[in-house]
Amino acid sequence: MILERFKVPDADQVYVPEQALRQTVTAIFEKVGVLPEAAAEGADVLVSTDLRAVESHGVSNMLRTYVQQYRTGVLNPKPQWRIVRESPATATIDADRGLGMIQGPSAMRLAMEKAKNVGVGVVTMFNSGHLGAVGHHAMIAAKGDMIGVCMTATGASVVPTFASEPRFGTNPISLAAPARNEPPVYFDVATSAIAGNKVRLAARVGASLLPGWVSDKEGNPILDETPATERGQFWHLPLGGTREQGSHKGYGFALMVEILGSMLAGALPCMLDASAGYKHYFAAYNISAFVDPDWFKDTMDRMLHTLKTTKPASGHDRVLYPGLSEYEEEQERRAHGIPLHKEVIEWFAGVTKELGVPPLATK
Repeated sequence: MILERFKVPDADQVYVPEQALRQTVTAIFEKVGVLPEAAAEGADVLVSTDLRAVESHGVSNMLRTYVQQYRTGVLNPKPQWRIVRESPATATIDADRGLGMIQGPSAMRLAMEKAKNVGVGVVTMFNSGHLGAVGHHAMIAAKGDMIGVCMTATGASVVPTFASEPRFGTNPISLAAPARNEPPVYFDVATSAIAGNKVRLAARVGASLLPGWVSDKEGNPILDETPATERGQFWHLPLGGTREQGSHKGYGFALMVEILGSMLAGALPCMLDASAGYKHYFAAYNISAFVDPDWFKDTMDRMLHTLKTTKPASGHDRVLYPGLSEYEEEQERRAHGIPLHKEVIEWFAGVTKELGVPPLATK
């Protein structure tokens, strides 16, 4: 659930219908050289992310970055990925400088195919671009009645506990799992105190960064609210912020992502090779290989119902579980449109005119 401080102020909101946004994003991807099927996949990831209100990884923050990377040759618009090592349960993929966000769904589907055959499927990927919201890829498995896990190792911006130099990316991890009647679990978090893209989001909406989210350039935690500025003015702190608040846990989770995402992909961690790019990990667990799927879904319903009906603490309306608010936002935004910041609408107006794409329709 996104914090109120990151939401677009009411006065700056422009509502866009879901289908209109899909059409425009697909057209933009095609104009920068992406094949139609891949362009539609990319639009689906971005728009689905915005529908869930994960705006740090939706069109507002990420599309302009991807367009720039295609135009400058950082990304390959027509990659030919290849499997460099494979077993019945695993595969390692060279992504050929493709955009991970577009290739991620195919990687998870490959993991799912392996899980159908042997119970668990794990796919790693290297030589790739940004993965987008890792939870989207995990959710693909959940929609197929499997448990999905996805994580990605990114460029160095996070200092280890007690360090003055960054050694990790924000290295997000995710897990998605199906239920029968309750909305599925959708857990997607950075291993840093704040996701890197949320800094950009905070700057757009005029929000400040809270104490313990970032450090100064010497690694000292900033324990006062501070303006959201461009990256490079500070380092990110691990989840927990300070050692007293458990930053060693976020540090350990970031290390876990490097081991599973980078090392199992045969790629160097960013601290050893800053040019190594993004590395990804996709895992699918076939529930039926472990337990009866009906029992699993029914028990998930019982557990999730118990969580959401737990008595809230004073000053709070209710208890949430990961994925509940995202599900509710998705229903709301499908019906009434996706609120984008007026600055984002202005960017769309400029880029669609420049690329010769029909303008984005708004409500």
